[in-house]
Amino acid sequence: MIRTTAGAALALSLWSLAGCSNEKPSQFRGIDVSGANYAKGFTLTDHDGSERTLQDYANKAVLIFFGFTQCPDVCPTALARAAEVKRLLGPDGDKLQVLFVTVDPERDTPEMLKSYTQTFDPSFVGLYGDAERIAEVAREYKVYYKKVPTGSSYTLDHTALSYVYDPQGKLRVVLRHEQTAEDYAADLKLILGNA
Repeated sequence: MIRTTAGAALALSLWSLAGCSNEKPSQFRGIDVSGANYAKGFTLTDHDGSERTLQDYANKAVLIFFGFTQCPDVCPTALARAAEVKRLLGPDGDKLQVLFVTVDPERDTPEMLKSYTQTFDPSFVGLYGDAERIAEVAREYKVYYKKVPTGSSYTLDHTALSYVYDPQGKLRVVLRHEQTAEDYAADLKLILGNA
C-alpha cells in the first residue's frame, strides 16, 4: 500500500532538496537529486548472510527499493519493472544492481527475501537488518513505513520510490512508482553514459 499524499509530499521535498538553481534543467525523467545530502549509503545484511554496503556495488548503477515480501501490489510491480529495465538496457543490464530492502524484518527472513527477489531476476539482492537498523536506514533515505493492522495480521504502508546511484556511488535520481520501465531505463542510460 502506498500513501499517495505522503508520496507526493516526499517527491516534492526530494525535488526541493536537490536544489533550485540557475543550472540547466535536468535531463532525467525522475527527480534529479544529484548532490543531495541524504541516502549516502547503508550497512545491511544480504539474503545470503553477508554484510553489505553501497561500496560493494561500485562500478555499477544501483537501484534501491524499500518494501516487503507480502506486499500485494506495489513491491511486485516495482521488482517486475526493475527486471524489465534490465532487459531494456540490453548488454548494459549487467551494469545495474537492484537491491530490495525489507521494511518488515519481523516476517521477512533471509530465505524469503532470496526466493522473492530472485523470482524477478537471479541477480536481485534482498537486504535486511533488525528493526532498529531498518529504521535507521529508512531515516537516512527519508523512507516512510508503518504497520497497518489487518484482522489478525498486518500489512505495511510504505514509500514507493526507487533510489538510483551512479557507478561512482553517488545518488543521482529518485524514480516515482507511477513511471514506466522506459522512463527508468532512459534515466539509467544517462547515468551509465549511454544516452
